[in-house]
Amino acid sequence: QVQLVESGGGLVQPGGSLRISCAASGRFFRINNMGWYRQAPGKERELVAAITSAGSANYADSVKGRFIISRDNAKNTVYLQMNSLKPEDTAVYFCNAEIQVVGVPGISSYRYWGQGTQVTVSS
Repeated sequence: QVQLVESGGGLVQPGGSLRISCAASGRFFRINNMGWYRQAPGKERELVAAITSAGSANYADSVKGRFIISRDNAKNTVYLQMNSLKPEDTAVYFCNAEIQVVGVPGISSYRYWGQGTQVTVSS
């Protein structure tokens, strides 16, 4: 089975930095796009940043210039470096990945989600 496990969330003061990670494990053929979403209380889940297997990234307007998404394909891991954090960045952050698995009759692609990690920006 494929699992995505996030780590690195926590409490940080406004203006501070935090890096969260998400590692994929299990049996799979290939990881394509990976990304981070977030969901604040009472709000819908929104895309924060995404990155292709080749390293091409895109960001939500609200985090451009502050957040950096990266990945280590050898470790099957995606990172989100969050700088200049604001209270409005407070949310549960979810990792998402499009992963190809080998089955019958062949290779199929599925989207997987991590369990989420809480990021709280507060003084």
